[in-house]
Amino acid sequence: MVMSALAQLQWLRPDWLWALALLPVLAWWWQRRRTRASIWTQAVDAHLLPHLLKPGPASRRWLAPVIAALAFSLAVVALAGPSLREVQQPLWTQDAPLVVAVDLSSASLAADTPPSRIARVRVKLASLLAGRQGGQVGLVAWAGEAFTVAPLTADTANVALFLDALDPDVMPVDGQRPDRAIARSAQLLAQAGYQDGTILLLSDHATPAARAEAAKAKARGYTVSALGLGTAEGAPYRTAGGAIDVARRDDASLQDLAAAGGGRYAALAESNDDLATLGVLDSRHGTGAADGAESGTSVTTRQDDGYWLLLPLMLLALLAFRRGAPVLLLVVCLWLPGRDAFAADLWQRPDQRAHRTMQDAEAAYRRGKFEAAAKIYADVDGADAHYNRGNALARQGRYADAIAAYDEALKAAPTMEDAIANRRAVEAAMKRKPPPGPKSSSGESGEPKGDDDAGSGNSDPSSDADSQKKDPATDQDNDKDAGDGRGGDTPAAQDEQDKSSRPGSDAQNGTDNEPEAADAEAQAAADAAQRERMREALESAADNAETDGGAAADATPESADERERRVANEAWLRRIPDDPGGLLRRKFRIEYERRQREGNTD
Repeated sequence: MVMSALAQLQWLRPDWLWALALLPVLAWWWQRRRTRASIWTQAVDAHLLPHLLKPGPASRRWLAPVIAALAFSLAVVALAGPSLREVQQPLWTQDAPLVVAVDLSSASLAADTPPSRIARVRVKLASLLAGRQGGQVGLVAWAGEAFTVAPLTADTANVALFLDALDPDVMPVDGQRPDRAIARSAQLLAQAGYQDGTILLLSDHATPAARAEAAKAKARGYTVSALGLGTAEGAPYRTAGGAIDVARRDDASLQDLAAAGGGRYAALAESNDDLATLGVLDSRHGTGAADGAESGTSVTTRQDDGYWLLLPLMLLALLAFRRGAPVLLLVVCLWLPGRDAFAADLWQRPDQRAHRTMQDAEAAYRRGKFEAAAKIYADVDGADAHYNRGNALARQGRYADAIAAYDEALKAAPTMEDAIANRRAVEAAMKRKPPPGPKSSSGESGEPKGDDDAGSGNSDPSSDADSQKKDPATDQDNDKDAGDGRGGDTPAAQDEQDKSSRPGSDAQNGTDNEPEAADAEAQAAADAAQRERMREALESAADNAETDGGAAADATPESADERERRVANEAWLRRIPDDPGGLLRRKFRIEYERRQREGNTD
């Protein structure tokens, strides 16, 4: 084994071995120093020195120079870099960021690529986000102005959440200004601190101003590529002003833009061949990925083993520092167990450490690890921690422990409305919870059965737990009425308020005329008929659940009022329009108005 190891020995810095040639010189200097006349010759006659000076032991005369020579040799060999093995070292590769600029003008509604350009763009972006390997991705929407949809992030799943909201309706101003899209994308890269990156423009044409912006972006180190939308034949579309226009893909202008930006051009395709041509699927190579110049991710290098020689060198240094062999007993201290030390107590206040713990618990809760979150919250004292611990326990179906946690929170903060509401919801769930038995077919002993709620329309008694109370990383828009019996915003309560506030009602006029009484009777009859239809639908659904062998057959039947309230809440929720782009629309509108006030728009 020793011979095989020596056969693999290589020197990383062999020039240091020349220092070993100094050993004879140092030995000669040491001997000359010992034999030369000492200071006693100045005070004592030379013929008396042998009688007055007693030589030391012979071992001491040669031990010191031998130790010094050994230490010098070890130091030189360690500096020479002896290597006995090879290791795989990962190559450092920069993940180039990517900013996608999507055309959301009225032209994106053209149907030359069925069903529409914007629909095909959503599918293509989903493929890009799913297939891209590493690197941060940002999203910019543009029409007459350019706005940031998603900043640069490595979480492509977060960017994918915005795809359904991409629609021309969210833009505050119509038009086609690809130059502003490129400028906004370059600004996004610069704000993130990147000196290089890729801008992918999705458009059907490029203007001279866009080519100029692409050249500016290239000068700053950014690559501008283009993905052509639509077809050369084009298709008609209606502008925001109501006029009819035809959108056609101009390949020549887009190729000129890609050339000015140092990137590539490809037309939108059914497969991912266009993305492969653009080279945006692999962030490690940027636009050069399509050249086929694939490089490895690791390299074989020699491991420097010279640091192992520092251990005997330090032992020899101890002998030189203090004379005597007993100093070797200090080596025993190396094997004594040491106490773990953390610098958090030195650099963070107790409230900062508690805040960090709350963040860790919040992260575990959002990942669905409720048991781990409850354990972490248990280490923190305070009303918020007890409240969040109760939410985590309720999610596990441990309702009794959740109620105890809510009680602890209410002891610290008696007016905490969320804790009161969630405690009522959990108590209601405990009353509805069927007794465990072998006949239960659901297999879930910790969750409430059926679609009952505690007055808020939620099937989960700990639905309010989804909003962690007062934690910095959480959403603060909690529904204050969820989980309690107040129900002030339920449709039934709104109907009663509407009835009492209608013009001509008894509460307002104090009179009762016959036409209004007839209308009231007709309204009451219609409401009764509606409630009867709801009751029949619920009974039919319950019969179907029993036939399918669901767990609802063993649950405690809900009352007619509870069923009516739940169905009314569900009907009220269904009336809310599904508008995924509402948030972006308001965001872009506010940003556009700010730019108008600052004079940054045309």
